[in-house]
Amino acid sequence: MCIFCKIINKEIPSYCIYEDDLVMAFLDISQVTKGHTLVIPKKHYKNFLECDNETLSHLMNIAQSLANMLTEKLHAKGMNILTNVNEVAGQTVDHFHVHLIPRYNKEDACIIQFNESEKQDFDDLTRLLKVEKKIN
Repeated sequence: MCIFCKIINKEIPSYCIYEDDLVMAFLDISQVTKGHTLVIPKKHYKNFLECDNETLSHLMNIAQSLANMLTEKLHAKGMNILTNVNEVAGQTVDHFHVHLIPRYNKEDACIIQFNESEKQDFDDLTRLLKVEKKIN
């Protein structure tokens, strides 16, 4: 059983700030910045790509509400909201979770950096990725 499932089952203590039938939110023990919170589904899904639509929709609505609350109560200047899919992308716990990371200034402990990759052929990429039918 994964560590988040153990937290959901109250086998491991957490600093829970929200809980309902489908999701739970608790303070990340690492606290990259003050108020760093994880929002997770109570049902085990390995990652964002495997989560069912109903749970995902509810989780994101709760994450948005909590992000607004954290921003207001902690006087944050911004918020990073992210999830990682698989180890190569930085996922360290194989249970879908969304990070809410309040941001206070550009020099706080959270560093997210985007670097340009090699030049891409946008025409080829568009042909490859173009969605022709409505996505459910």
